[in-house]
Amino acid sequence: MTTQIALLRGVNVGGNGKVKMDALRALCEGMGLRRVRTYIQSGNIVFLGPEGVGARLETEIEKTFGVRTFVVIRTLEEMREIAARNPFPEVEPKKLLVSFLQGTPARQAAERVGQMEIGPEELHIQGSEMYIHFPLGQGVSKLPMAKIEKTLGLAGTGRNWNTVLALLAMAEEIS
Repeated sequence: MTTQIALLRGVNVGGNGKVKMDALRALCEGMGLRRVRTYIQSGNIVFLGPEGVGARLETEIEKTFGVRTFVVIRTLEEMREIAARNPFPEVEPKKLLVSFLQGTPARQAAERVGQMEIGPEELHIQGSEMYIHFPLGQGVSKLPMAKIEKTLGLAGTGRNWNTVLALLAMAEEIS
């Protein structure tokens, strides 16, 4: 059993994709996952389980809740590395977002994104994570995420830095 963090895209955002966290925990436990915990209402699950449960979790969520989502999984060790690689250590946590991508983008695609005019935001892609600094706050940003994801050929699901650190702490607790 591996300590893992599942990040669901588009759950309980703007009144769409409604999933109650107690029901989500029950679903995960019914799948045989252990020490299941959720964090806030936006689809963050920490658990012990076998690797490779993401696709099954997506299927079960759609079957049970009628919500089509994708799930990005990171192990405890990967989450530790993500925290250690933060290219913006001095940035206010609420102004830093990590987009957990479904895979590692091709070098050429990442370079094309790096050449985009995106100011005032700053963006760094490291492995299968995209770190984004929103100096004016995410709420006023005009960052073209759909265009960035299309250029990368990969979708992602974002979490602010406070959430990243909270999920890491929860994963450490259950491991």
